Amino acid sequence: MTALPADWREGHFALRVDSPGGPMVVALQFGAGFDMTPVFGTTSAWLNDPNPLKAISLGSPVALGSLGDLLAPNDLQAAKACGVTYVRSMLERVIEERCRGDAAQAEAVRAEMRAVIGEDLTALIPGSQAAMQVKERLLALGWWSQYLEVGIGPDVEIFSKAQPMASVGPGAAIGIHPMSGWNNPEPEAVLAISATGRILGAALGNDVNLRDVEGRSALLLGRAKDNNAASAIGPAIRLFDADFSLADVVAGTTHLTITGEDGFRLEETGAVNAIARDPVDIVAQLMGPHHQYPDGAMLYLGTPFSPSKDRGAPGMGFTHKVGDVVTIHSKRLGTLSNAVRLTSECPPWTFGVTALFASLARRGYPRR
Repeated sequence: MTALPADWREGHFALRVDSPGGPMVVALQFGAGFDMTPVFGTTSAWLNDPNPLKAISLGSPVALGSLGDLLAPNDLQAAKACGVTYVRSMLERVIEERCRGDAAQAEAVRAEMRAVIGEDLTALIPGSQAAMQVKERLLALGWWSQYLEVGIGPDVEIFSKAQPMASVGPGAAIGIHPMSGWNNPEPEAVLAISATGRILGAALGNDVNLRDVEGRSALLLGRAKDNNAASAIGPAIRLFDADFSLADVVAGTTHLTITGEDGFRLEETGAVNAIARDPVDIVAQLMGPHHQYPDGAMLYLGTPFSPSKDRGAPGMGFTHKVGDVVTIHSKRLGTLSNAVRLTSECPPWTFGVTALFASLARRGYPRR
């Protein structure tokens, strides 16, 4: 339980753990553990209960010391992600696009951007009249971009990050495709959302990204984002209760540390509240009369990080190397730490929905 926040005995958490019989869904309530698997089978089914906190009483007490490794806390939920919801990441996406994914050109493009539009777009409300005036000015300068469209326009970018059951948890390897020479982590807050659109809690996430692939064409977003072990979520979903709410998630600070086998070290801090959009409005664009997720959803909110510290030749910026350890920490959400491997060297994803339900059936779950 060392990955959990220091105050884990004071809150409510949903997590999944490995066990000899198969994945277990475990609830933590004020430091006590309850096995929810016999009752609900999946985290998705539990969190879609009308009152997930009250439903913890239906679980069986479990000794925390007997639990195995933590898995990603989500299972059947759709794994969705937002792009360019932060000014910094929005500007970096524009840079990727303008240099066609060539990292060697990135610093020159940054300098050009600062000269044309500056970097302080933080006061702009996406979709507002002021934002549309900026759009017109950029169009006149020949600097308009599809990333600025979703960054300051009315419609948020939401894409499919991974299939249900494909996310990895704390301690697992995260994957970088060998075709990529410019890539980075994207530490984010991840919202847990019920099938009815209720925001139930939050976890940490790493939306691993291949910058050169996306920079070549936004139509390659799936190739840049959805790869083996490229979605990490954990260590647990902290559920909203009397002492923890969405406001606490937004007020949180996220710490990123990257350590490499070559001695490289990067440390950065990002404020969740630097987000340009209201998370409630983002969820409203994700789910509603036009789009439903009957098993619920996990939604990456976007990242305030875009590491650009040189690693190697001056001006080349940051990219991962195999063996990097990426640690994401938040006081109220805990620690998510993963080591970087090539996607072909990460354990293949073989335990999907069919395997999960076969495992539950062998154990006679759920029983209600």
